[in-house]
Amino acid sequence: MISTILVALDGSDLSEQVIATLHNLKLETMTQVILAHVISQPTSDLDVLADRPQVETEDIPYRVIEKKLQSYQEKIPCNTELEIVTGDPAEEIVRLANIYHADLILIGSRGLTGMKRILQGSVSSQVVTDASCSVLVVKPVLSVKGK
Repeated sequence: MISTILVALDGSDLSEQVIATLHNLKLETMTQVILAHVISQPTSDLDVLADRPQVETEDIPYRVIEKKLQSYQEKIPCNTELEIVTGDPAEEIVRLANIYHADLILIGSRGLTGMKRILQGSVSSQVVTDASCSVLVVKPVLSVKGK
């Protein structure tokens, strides 16, 4: 039995597909679902502008993310928790999975190829490599024109 599922969401359209996949799983009432969002940090301190207001502008994305996660949370028929953390997405997802002793990580894949994958990296590939539990990767549904 899967008792703990970490659902990694990034606010993209793919997040809706990840949530739909979660609803397609047979969730027991005792299953714990952790809805997680990682806010990426700038790659270096040089990326943070010294004259940029830090307090208010940093809170706005957090509140938007929190409200979106809460809207997903309302529709899940079992115990849920929200986690919004800052850091490297792959590292933080694996860290949260370890903290919660997750049996499964549910994550989306943007389907990057070529140079984009080399330059931007693949969070889902890194999570699959580093996670100590099973990982279910949800690929984007491609719409077919004319059908």
